[in-house]
Amino acid sequence: MRIFISGGCKNGKSSRAQELAVQNAGAPLYYIATMKPGDEEDRVRIQRHIDARQGLGFVTIETPMNIETVLTACDPRGSFLLDSTTALLSNEMFAGGAFQRDAAAKMQMGLSAVLRELKNIVVVSDFIYADALFYDEWTEAYRKALAGIDRLCADACDVVLEAVCGNFIQYKGGV
Repeated sequence: MRIFISGGCKNGKSSRAQELAVQNAGAPLYYIATMKPGDEEDRVRIQRHIDARQGLGFVTIETPMNIETVLTACDPRGSFLLDSTTALLSNEMFAGGAFQRDAAAKMQMGLSAVLRELKNIVVVSDFIYADALFYDEWTEAYRKALAGIDRLCADACDVVLEAVCGNFIQYKGGV
C-alpha cells in the first residue's frame, strides 16, 4: 500500500508514518532518511527519529538527494518509509548553496519512479504553503515545488492523510 501523509510540523506525521510502515511491513523494512543536519536542532531531531525507530527492524538508507537511487540500493519487495519530501526538495533545490532551478522537475521524475516501483511505501511531507505571506523568489519557488510534489504523491498513493493538531484526516483510501 502506498500512503502519503502531510501536515504541519510537530503534528505526529513521522510517528504515524512509522506505525503504518511497520503494519504494512514486508521484509526488509527500510527508512529512507533525507535530512542533512545543518545545526544542533537538526541533529537532535534526527536522533529523536533514530531513537523512535529503535528495535522496529528498520534498515536506514541515507538518501539526501537523488531519491531514485533507492531502487537499486534496496529490495523493492520490502516496505519503505520516506521521511521527508520536504528535506529532500530542500537538499536538491539548494545543493551547494546555489538555487537549482531544475531541482523540482528532477525530483518529481525520481519520486515518480519510486512511487511506481515500490508497492509498500509511506511518504511524509510538511504542509508549508497555505499561509498568505509573500516570500522571496527562492522560498516561493520552493513552496510551489513542494505543493507540486505533494500533489504527485497524493495522486500516486492509495491513501492520503493530513495531520492536524495531532489528528489525522483521511482524504483518500483507507488504513
